[in-house]
Amino acid sequence: MTASVIGAQVEYRDPDVVRRKVEAKQVRPTSYGPPRRLERTCAVDLDYRRGWPCYRVAPRTGAPGPDVLFVHGGAYIEEISAMHWRLIERLATALSARVTVPVYPLAPRGCAGSVAPEVTGLARELLERASGDVVLMGDSAGGGMVLAAAQRLRDEGGDQPDRLILISPWLDVTMRNPAIPEVEPRDPELSSPALRFAGGLWAHDLDPDDPVVSPINGTMAGLPPTTVFIGTHDVLNPDAHRFRALAEGDGVPVDFHEAPGQIHVYPLYRIPEGRRARDRIITAIRRSTP
Repeated sequence: MTASVIGAQVEYRDPDVVRRKVEAKQVRPTSYGPPRRLERTCAVDLDYRRGWPCYRVAPRTGAPGPDVLFVHGGAYIEEISAMHWRLIERLATALSARVTVPVYPLAPRGCAGSVAPEVTGLARELLERASGDVVLMGDSAGGGMVLAAAQRLRDEGGDQPDRLILISPWLDVTMRNPAIPEVEPRDPELSSPALRFAGGLWAHDLDPDDPVVSPINGTMAGLPPTTVFIGTHDVLNPDAHRFRALAEGDGVPVDFHEAPGQIHVYPLYRIPEGRRARDRIITAIRRSTP
């Protein structure tokens, strides 16, 4: 990983810096729209869900492929980024996928109690209308949201997606895993105190241990096959391993990819390890599609 990538992310090590960042974004929100170049390869439609933008990205040519609900990460306080849009374009063009991309309200304006039910609703609608396979995918905070959505759908007795894909998922906002202190010194980007602060904003009036906020505390039985990507230099690594143990213990097939030396959300970066991970994501979705 290059120093420039690491340097761009060091603010997530200091809770006070994160607090100031959140305050600044209330005054000057970050742009979230897709890059113009995306429309050269894909049709991009926009509608609104309870006032927040929801994009649908699909290839301009080719037979329809799977439906993908992609929920972006960013510690619940950062907007969707160029890295996310590049991955979305790859999914659409490589798989002929129709990718639904909610741009949800960020904390503190948005919180688990109000945003998570809407994400679950989007997933439910995709499952009801899709003619083919449905995949729920998210990175970091988005990975936590799609896992919570799958758990909620199961609890309601509804259909499950054909696969979950979790990229460096943030599954426990309390950061209490006893193995985290061993990994944390190797992570150049994230720290437990900073994430705990952001996670508290997301939890708002819910208990941080509530599975809607921290889905590691939900049951895993009945979930679909799941693909996980995590780096060894990611403070979220211990909870990814914990999820794997819980899910496999409940009979859920888990395709687990751990990249030595890689940091948080490495599959999104333009590095060899990221490219290989993106290829594996495409392969995993194709495996789920008859």
